[in-house]
Amino acid sequence: MPKLFILTLSLLPWIPAFLCKIRTDGEHEVLEGESLMIPCHYEPQYAGYVKYWCRGNMRDFCTSLVRSDDTHPPNPDEDKVSFSDDPVQQVFTVSMKNLKEADSGWYMCGVEIGSVWSRDVITSIHIKVVHGISVVNSHVSGEEGSSVTVECLYSERYRESEKKWCRSGNWTCLLTGTEGSYEDTSVTISDDRTRTFTVTIKKLQLKDAGWYWCSSGHQKTSVYVQVTPRPSTTTVSMTSPLTPSQSVEHLPPPKSITKESWNSHSHILESLLVCASLMLLVGMVILAIKLWKQRSPRYPFLEQDPVLRQVREENARISYSGDVEDLENVAVIFPNKGSQGIRLH
Repeated sequence: MPKLFILTLSLLPWIPAFLCKIRTDGEHEVLEGESLMIPCHYEPQYAGYVKYWCRGNMRDFCTSLVRSDDTHPPNPDEDKVSFSDDPVQQVFTVSMKNLKEADSGWYMCGVEIGSVWSRDVITSIHIKVVHGISVVNSHVSGEEGSSVTVECLYSERYRESEKKWCRSGNWTCLLTGTEGSYEDTSVTISDDRTRTFTVTIKKLQLKDAGWYWCSSGHQKTSVYVQVTPRPSTTTVSMTSPLTPSQSVEHLPPPKSITKESWNSHSHILESLLVCASLMLLVGMVILAIKLWKQRSPRYPFLEQDPVLRQVREENARISYSGDVEDLENVAVIFPNKGSQGIRLH
């Protein structure tokens, strides 16, 4: 039992560190000569405690750089390290400027507890200061006909070096020269001598898309330029019945009738007219034949002989009169020449 009690007492200083931590980004990389701001977030119960920023990765051997209870007023123009605390947001911010390679190493955000039984609440951050060149955005995009700007950052030692903008693949480079600038109809390069030079590509064309390099000295970093095609259709905003944010695309204009298109269509029309005329003529012939058959006698040769025509008329009269007694007075004449009128008895 005494051993368990002693073990518990030995762990008490570490309990707050596990339960109530300070949160921040664990590692930062920055170009030489640049500045860095580091936020350290703490728990609400530590709002009234003293905060500090020190260099080292062990609390007992950490060199204090700035504390929230420093009595001298901060001077941002002279102080390399500055400090601000916001108890409402539960965060204190450390600012470091004009960093050198010698500033690389481990640092700590800490909350001073000031108790025998509790250790300070701390968290470690690693800062790496490098020399070279980088870009704000490694991928930029612009519409065909517009412009894009690339911001290239360089470290302090390359302040006076010549800056280059190169096309990857054909290794064509544009140089700033001694004046720190370059300009032509398509590209403008400007070096402000404060660790930034900008490249502006004007009047973008689709062929401008591809990989490029920002370069200074022996250092370089890549940038990809994307060019999107210009829209081929225009839109017209409608106020009614559509909302202002809506738009209607123009329909493509109707195709005009040319001489060639008319000739190709005229051949088709001529063929249709010929077919229609033939069908009409055939129909008229068929109709004429039917009418002729209806009006013509069954035996046309009877119409040519007057004797036979008289016989046919007498037969028709007898069939419609219905008087049988008259049959005795009817003479039947046969077409034979030798025959004479024969009376029926």
